[in-house]
Amino acid sequence: MTQDGTGSVEIDTSKPHPARIYDYLLGGKDNYEVDRKAGDQLASVAPEVFIGVRANRGFLQRAVRHVIDSGVRQILDIGTGLPTSPNVHEIAQELASDVRVAYVDNDPIVKAHGDALLSRAGTTSIVLADLREPRSVIEHPEVRRIIDFGEPVALFLVAVLHFVRDEEEPERIVATLRDALPAGSFLVLSHATGDFADRSEARAVYNNATASMNLRPKARVERFFDGLELIEPGVAQVPFWRPDTTPPAGSDEIGFYGGVAVKKA
Repeated sequence: MTQDGTGSVEIDTSKPHPARIYDYLLGGKDNYEVDRKAGDQLASVAPEVFIGVRANRGFLQRAVRHVIDSGVRQILDIGTGLPTSPNVHEIAQELASDVRVAYVDNDPIVKAHGDALLSRAGTTSIVLADLREPRSVIEHPEVRRIIDFGEPVALFLVAVLHFVRDEEEPERIVATLRDALPAGSFLVLSHATGDFADRSEARAVYNNATASMNLRPKARVERFFDGLELIEPGVAQVPFWRPDTTPPAGSDEIGFYGGVAVKKA
């Protein structure tokens, strides 16, 4: 895969892809039979996955509103996945029309869908790059066109870091991105966990996909926020992070943590 979005990229539809599985679980249509089978397998061993992905989506939407209400006008969303309305830029720009959003994903199918929806000449764009090479994201010319790293940025890493293996040093990746942010910036992050149930069978579904699932406990997820100040309620299961409605039945079994933190200096 090219990291700068140029050249030909082969799209592998023979294996399920996490972004397309997620799209299927959300009720989307941008997926293949192999992704739907994987999603059904996942639901058979972790029935709460359907309310889990929706709860994670709700966390994302509430976090967007929080950072915009806090005065941030730039969002860098890495691991964006397939477009699902309302998208990050739709939520943000409804609150403040001058918000700039750079989406980043390593799936060429995601980029193709994004290109069809977004104007590259406007204040929102999508970039083909890989989170595991954070400098390639920060230094990408299209990211730099949209994002001014001299002003506060909201960095979104929602449901993506659990696809980064330990040997790929996820803490280093987050630290590299964090260090590029100026004071007043935010980190919005969610991550899958096995703290509430044995999810070895669910992990096995992703072993056959294009990226494996790496579940991490709460203490490990909290480490991603090192050097930042977590806002209340800290790292929590996503349906319980500043809910604006009553969380649905079964929410206490949802294996997703979420948190939002601000960079003070």
